Formats: sequence, structure tokens, C-alpha cells
Amino acid sequence: MDIGLFIIIIIAASVLQTSTGFGFSILATPFLLLLFEPREAIQINLILSLLISVVFIRKIYQDVDFGIVKRFTIGSIAGLPLGIAVFLWADIARLKLGVSFIILLLTVLLILKFRMAQKKSRDIGVGGLSGLLTTSIGMPGPPLLLYFSGTDTMKEKLRATTLAFYLFIYLVSLVIQVTFAGTNATVWIWSGVGLPLVGAGMYAGQLLFRLINPLLFRVFTYCILLFTGIYLLAENL
Repeated sequence: MDIGLFIIIIIAASVLQTSTGFGFSILATPFLLLLFEPREAIQINLILSLLISVVFIRKIYQDVDFGIVKRFTIGSIAGLPLGIAVFLWADIARLKLGVSFIILLLTVLLILKFRMAQKKSRDIGVGGLSGLLTTSIGMPGPPLLLYFSGTDTMKEKLRATTLAFYLFIYLVSLVIQVTFAGTNATVWIWSGVGLPLVGAGMYAGQLLFRLINPLLFRVFTYCILLFTGIYLLAENL
């Protein structure tokens, strides 16, 4: 176990999650998979991501779009069981390879200024895809981020609404993961080790959020998506 790498992963991912509303799972999961077996990496990610959402939701409650959260939740109900089925029976390497292609393709569309109108039916669909990705690989963020970016959602609304949805999706996904895939002491010990690191990252992320202007926020979003997609692609080819 490379403790130094673990510290860097958790702090960096916590900064991103707090400052953007999506960064923890997108950044942490691929690198945690280098240190732990898939079940352990996903469950550590779920526990720490849930903690961040619980701590910060009260501070940004006024920016939450509860109508969208409700539709995301409804959609995720169908995606969650599909995701755990994929995790239990599919080849995880091939799943990550598919996710990398999806992230890269949609990121290119966003860079080319592809836009879409927000609709209730699309909210439900995005929630379903997010639910599937959460229980399968612990990464609910990509479809939410891509959707919100494509509809030109303000960064305050994006961060608050995704964090509110994460309160549900991470908790339910963790319960489903533990119930059907099992858990072990490694998950809970290293989650405990990660708690103070998350605290440090959350403090830094709050400061960073105040400094990010909309243009920089969008560029930052694209860079994170491209990095994650290319990393997953290179790791699984």
C-alpha cells in the first residue's frame, strides 16, 4: 500500500468535489483501483463521497433545484439494480473501457459546444445512468456533469444539486454494494484514515470555489473529463 499516493488522491479529490460538486468519484475511483481491489475501492469512494455531501449540503441548501433532484432520484431507481448486476457479473476492465469511450466522446461534444435543452424526461434518464454507474464503478458524476454543462447550468446550482442527489445515490449504493458484494475491514479502516484528509480537502475546496469564474470553471470541467477518460482508456487497453 502506497500511503503517500492514498493521501494525494483523497485530498485532491476532496478539493475537486467541494469546489465543483462532482470531482471526488471521477478523480478518486480510477486511482483507488490501483491501490485496492474493485469492491474496496468503490466502497471507500462511496463512504467518503457521502461524508462530503452530508457536511456541505446545509451550507449550499438554498441553491438546490429539488425538482431536478427528484427526477434524478426517480431515474436512479432503475439504474441502481442494473449497476450492481453489472458489477457482480461483468468484466470490470471492459466496463471501465466503455466508460472511458463515453466520457471522451461526450467531452468532445461539449468542447464543440454541443448543447441540449433540459427536459424532465432527460432528467430521469440522466438519473438512471448515474445510478447504474454508481453501483457498478462508483462514479455517478460524469452523466450529471455532462448534462449540466450541456444545458449551461450555473456552477452554484450544479454543485448544490449534484451534492443533494449524492446524499441519496451514495447512501443507497453503499447499502446495495455491502449487501450484494460484501465488505471487509480494509474498506472501513482506510475510510477512517481518509476522514481527516477529506476535511483538509474540503476546506481548501471552499476557498477555491470562490475564486473560479464561469469560463475557468468550464475549462476545468473539460480538463477533468479528458484526463479521466484518457486515464481509464490507457489503463484498460
